[in-house]
Amino acid sequence: MTDRKPLDPALAAGNRRPLGDWRATHFEWTVAERVGTITLNRPERKNPLTFDSYAELRDLFVRLRHANDVHAIVITGAGDNFCSGGDVHEIIGPLIGLPAPELLMFTRMTGDVVKAMRHCPQPIVAAVDGVCAGAGAILAMAADIRFGTPRSKTAFLFNRVGLAGCDMGACALLPRIVGHGRASELLYTGRTLPGDEAYHWGFFNRLCAPEDLLRDAHALAHELAHGPTFANGITKTMLHQEWDMGIDAAIEAEAQAQAICMLTEDFGRAYRAFAAKQKPVFQGD
Repeated sequence: MTDRKPLDPALAAGNRRPLGDWRATHFEWTVAERVGTITLNRPERKNPLTFDSYAELRDLFVRLRHANDVHAIVITGAGDNFCSGGDVHEIIGPLIGLPAPELLMFTRMTGDVVKAMRHCPQPIVAAVDGVCAGAGAILAMAADIRFGTPRSKTAFLFNRVGLAGCDMGACALLPRIVGHGRASELLYTGRTLPGDEAYHWGFFNRLCAPEDLLRDAHALAHELAHGPTFANGITKTMLHQEWDMGIDAAIEAEAQAQAICMLTEDFGRAYRAFAAKQKPVFQGD
């Protein structure tokens, strides 16, 4: 494992870039101790999304595929709410009367946010308090892990505004999280899912006290960011890709993925630490 010739640092870096100094315009973005935090920051309106914030979220998650200083992500909302969805006046109103080609451009752009979230290698932890509705519920759904609070209110309310529940991948993702029947109920009715029910249904991994939510989400993200991050990225990729595979194809794909992970220095570090009765210090290579 240690006999392999190291790759030239410049070549190894490729198009990898740090994102710690990147500045967002339509939400807050910070990086600390390998964890990037997205804070939707319009608390006076319960943190709604706009055309610009959709596009900037999409672009950030695409950039994260090449970030060398961010190994886990937390997404949350400012104040006591996560996200109320698309801004009624800045998105919903302008959509009325647009021709079909322009509407399709918009719906494809919003779907690209979810695609970018699923394809960035970093695990995403959503910290959900208060209102989590419409596109906000989609952002939480698209995360890898969700922490909520007893006062959180999650609603896939598209049918309440005369739209189908199949928005931004909801009909594909939500049944895999809570089951087909429960997803059908939420998408047909648009009803609100309270925090305790969301936890019992498996939408939330954990319920936290509101004052502890962000701390707990960051604690998990910090743990993931200091783990074998290359292997974590492989795990996320396989969780996504294996939806479309049969069992035999999935087992073969996992065999190939695991063999690649066995070539990493982190695999060797873990063995040497175990042999020395120490805790491994992973570097993500």
